[in-house]
Amino acid sequence: MSYFLQLVVSGIVVGSIYALSGLGFVLIYKSSRVLNIAHGQIIATGAFITYALTVWVGIPLYISFFVSMVLTFFLAMSVERIFLRRLIGEPIISVIMVTIGLMSILDGIIYLTPFGGYNYSFPDFFPKTPINMGPVSISWTQMVGVIVTFTLIFLFTWFFKKSTVGISMRAVSDDQLASMSIGISVPHVFGLAWAMAGLSAAAAGGIIGNITGLNFETLHAFGIIVFPVVILGGLDSIIGAVVAGIIMGLIQQFASGYLDGKWGLSGTAEVLPYIILLIILLFKPHGLFGTHEIERV
Repeated sequence: MSYFLQLVVSGIVVGSIYALSGLGFVLIYKSSRVLNIAHGQIIATGAFITYALTVWVGIPLYISFFVSMVLTFFLAMSVERIFLRRLIGEPIISVIMVTIGLMSILDGIIYLTPFGGYNYSFPDFFPKTPINMGPVSISWTQMVGVIVTFTLIFLFTWFFKKSTVGISMRAVSDDQLASMSIGISVPHVFGLAWAMAGLSAAAAGGIIGNITGLNFETLHAFGIIVFPVVILGGLDSIIGAVVAGIIMGLIQQFASGYLDGKWGLSGTAEVLPYIILLIILLFKPHGLFGTHEIERV
């Protein structure tokens, strides 16, 4: 029973990281119906900024973590303004192709820095002694990561449901022309959506970097790994990203712990989540919490 509970805790930790990593996808799609293929590179950028501020500049980790979120907020806003602002009103596929090009550009830039080909790790900040909760244990880094993840998700959920700006962003997502007719600035909304996605990506990068270490291949791969998560939860649902992230995390941990670990199979932790995804989408093609849009012709 303790082994099962330990896998549950590990699955929630992994799932919360997936949820936070996928949040950037949801924030951009929720307001602009655009998929940001370069999201993984922004996650890596946030993690490397946190490391540089902590190790090279000497700022305490908890301060550099928030500073990197602010810097990535404005970095992502600048990316939208420079590369994507002129594409408002153009076919969605054009915007997606630009994000693919942006992904390649960021890859090249990062490979030119010291972070491109080496592994780094953050200095020890939390106690090494794990937190014991009965038969299960969790590290301090994982516990703080889960707390930060759910705090940010709660704040973003409140923002979209209660704040005037959040409601404006939802309106733009539903109908850009109607939103413009009532005075909502669509370019402003798009820029803010990208900025918020950059902020969440930096938070995800900092947490992932503290848990797994800093490796560019691992960090930017999260941009692709979490794509099935946001599809399963619904591309425009923050709650869906949380639920789907935890589902995927639990499936992976159970597959790794039982099928791969005890039954001697191999690779099921990577394959099984996609099989579950396909089965669920057969019955819920818009995801568990995605909006089912009906268009009249």
